[in-house]
Amino acid sequence: MYYLIQKNVFKDPRYNEIFKVLSDLHLEYEEVSFKPNSNIFNYKTERKDIFVYGSVKLAKVTADYNWTPGSFYGNNHKFEQYSKGYGLNVINYKSQIVNLIDDLDWSANAQLFIKPSEDAKIFTGKVFNESEWNDFVFYRMNDPYEQRIHNQTKIQVSLPHQLVKEARVWIIGTKVITSSYYKFHDDTPFEENVATDGLQFAQQMAALYNVADAYVMDIGYTSKGWKIIEINCINSAGFYKGNIKEIIIALEAFYK
Repeated sequence: MYYLIQKNVFKDPRYNEIFKVLSDLHLEYEEVSFKPNSNIFNYKTERKDIFVYGSVKLAKVTADYNWTPGSFYGNNHKFEQYSKGYGLNVINYKSQIVNLIDDLDWSANAQLFIKPSEDAKIFTGKVFNESEWNDFVFYRMNDPYEQRIHNQTKIQVSLPHQLVKEARVWIIGTKVITSSYYKFHDDTPFEENVATDGLQFAQQMAALYNVADAYVMDIGYTSKGWKIIEINCINSAGFYKGNIKEIIIALEAFYK
């Protein structure tokens, strides 16, 4: 395939490693960037067997391009879709989807976990109390430079869960390809490699419901075992310590 890679767009210290991997595998690629304040970017290739990697914006813009595989953005990545497939295996299965400015019910809970429902990059999901959330909404809605958040921005609201550890798993063709922890909590001993039972859980989930030909599954270990935290688009997911070479090789094998 041919690869269109957006110039470094988020704080991933390993972002540029993809260029070395593509060179080592003798795969063609080019770097692209958006023109200021637009959805326009220039590219040279006329090939159609293209994979894109970069920002959520790039994934969105190219989702309808006539490329294979191009971008997977859209598919079943929304909570409303994949939660039906995974059911109670999703940590926030019973959460609500509401608009950013909707009134939330704080009467039974002093704290709520709130995250974007669709575009995970517009703000970081975390636990808020009522005052913190109201301040957050006020300042983001009144920020003159904020272009991504509006009244109808969908958010996902659920009860907070204690996660012992969190990991990202790359799945291509319903198979787990590589993985990486990205967060440990409390005094849990750090493990370099994602626990076998975590990878087995991810593989079982991939067999249960297939979001797309290629996607990223974030999982967390809870008091009730492993659960799915969220599903992310592979075209804009950070690498952490995942094996980038294995990801590209798996994509090439799947689409050869």
